[in-house]
Amino acid sequence: MEKSSKEFLFNLLNAYSPSGDETGSQRVWIDYVKKYAKIDTDFVGNAYGILNPESEFKVMLAAHIDEIAMIVTKIDEKGYIWFTNSGWLNPKMLPGMKVDVLGYGGKVLKGIVYTSVEKDANPSIENCFIDCGYNDDKKLKKLVRIGDYAVYKSEPEIIGENKLVCKALDNKTGAFIIAEVLKKLSKKKLNIGVYAVSTTGEETNSRGAFTAAARIKPNMALACDVTFDSEHPGANASNGAVTLGKGAALSIGSPINCKINELFEKSAKKHKIPYQLEITADRTHTDADKIMYSGEGVPVALVSLPVKYMHSPVEMADLKDIDNTVDLIVEALASMSGKEDLRPIKP
Repeated sequence: MEKSSKEFLFNLLNAYSPSGDETGSQRVWIDYVKKYAKIDTDFVGNAYGILNPESEFKVMLAAHIDEIAMIVTKIDEKGYIWFTNSGWLNPKMLPGMKVDVLGYGGKVLKGIVYTSVEKDANPSIENCFIDCGYNDDKKLKKLVRIGDYAVYKSEPEIIGENKLVCKALDNKTGAFIIAEVLKKLSKKKLNIGVYAVSTTGEETNSRGAFTAAARIKPNMALACDVTFDSEHPGANASNGAVTLGKGAALSIGSPINCKINELFEKSAKKHKIPYQLEITADRTHTDADKIMYSGEGVPVALVSLPVKYMHSPVEMADLKDIDNTVDLIVEALASMSGKEDLRPIKP
């Protein structure tokens, strides 16, 4: 990975983007992508990077920029902040965590999370609170109000054998990947239009993906997200044996267009790019699920980066997998003629 690319990735991970207020990370994404592609935005907060917009055949790349977060519901008289989740949080991980509280005046407060039921082996969101070190609510309410967000305090770092560790790899790695795809494709002659969208709200309602697809009206769409590593202790391998270091995972199942998968597998084999297969039998639980229902229906595929310890402050990915995922998407899209017929069966 180039030094400038790594710096961009770290900047994305350090920027705030709770599901519902993604502007911090979107600004970082736009400032990077505008050097390689035409930029646009919309009313739900999506950011677009566009190559070859004159082409009739349009490919949409979707990767959500939002991260799971806490949203303030109450500040009590003793200065404790109570919250609910914006995106799924694991309550067992919350007690003892450090967080950044994003105050409405632009002030970022340091805080810690604890539980009011100290001996409870299974804490709930309702029993967890944030302590920012204030003795009462008077000063605190000048800085924080109902509806403000808090996010895990976690900075990106490389450990062991090229393993990236940080919060929000789900799915800022995806937003990074599609930005790098644009960067590399900008140097190639394309037969298709490429619309890379850093989407909003996937962790809560997928507002960004559906809006973007309705606007672009793509002939084909690819969601770029993350998937669960199956090899660490306690992991669930129900979707297949997917693990770090073996490349991106191509999904197979009802939502996925088989013709798109054939295109990606052909490119992977031709260029010797490692990849894996996973099962998404009924739905993908990604932006692809909303995109495929837009307009007259959009053929979709899903390329996922394997990640350990999902929805935690210490998500882990392999830098080699990130680079290989970029290369796979680049080679597949660069090979397209713009005349592909993606119908699974012809009349």
